[in-house]
Amino acid sequence: MRIGEIAVLVGVTTRAIRHYHHVGLLPEPERRPNGYRAYTVRDAVLLARVRRLTELGLSLDEVRDVLADDAGRELADVLRELDADLARQEAELAERRRRLGVLLAADPGEGEPVSPALAALLAQAPPTDSAAAAKDREHLTLLDNVGAGGEAVYAALGQVAADPKILELYERLDELEGAAADDPRIGPLAKALVAVVPEDVFAAIPTDGVLADGFKEALLADYAPAQAQVVRLVMDAFTRRTGGGGRR
Repeated sequence: MRIGEIAVLVGVTTRAIRHYHHVGLLPEPERRPNGYRAYTVRDAVLLARVRRLTELGLSLDEVRDVLADDAGRELADVLRELDADLARQEAELAERRRRLGVLLAADPGEGEPVSPALAALLAQAPPTDSAAAAKDREHLTLLDNVGAGGEAVYAALGQVAADPKILELYERLDELEGAAADDPRIGPLAKALVAVVPEDVFAAIPTDGVLADGFKEALLADYAPAQAQVVRLVMDAFTRRTGGGGRR
């Protein structure tokens, strides 16, 4: 077969075939004495496979990897793996659309792209105008978006959210907004915050990569000096209670 014939057979353009040759995706066939490329049935099978894979959304680099990794394998096996990949992409797209739906349904400024588990936790929290509570929500949303949260963590934190003492503690933290870093209220408030957090919360929080020094310092810098000192003491207590780290 000539290049025009194999192009018509497989349903691609001759320009695409020449590009596949250029990038090394499709081997150059032998040429006849007249200089024309002589394509075989094997070339047509390979070209048809390239077309199917690109139609499924794979880039040419990904197609090349598939062809290299799956040499000698049955096409059905490859297609089953591709189908599984597409199913995962479909699930991810559905989740992104769900989050978008939450944003669209919420009043302006109220919607946040968070996981269902975190959304359930935030729904348990009693309404409050506390600035410290709002900051906690922002930090949880950040950790959720970078994948540092988790259902176990949020389920454990639900016990804290439902505790009526937490609003009083937030108010006490708010009162430290303009206080000095050596304010005598700092120590007692830190102890009260640690006391209200159940042990299983500390056990559930994965600390690898989450409470690294850079993140901790950035988080502390988000607070006023006295408030930051409270948060630092709570973090230190957390480290001691988990032996330097939580769930691994």
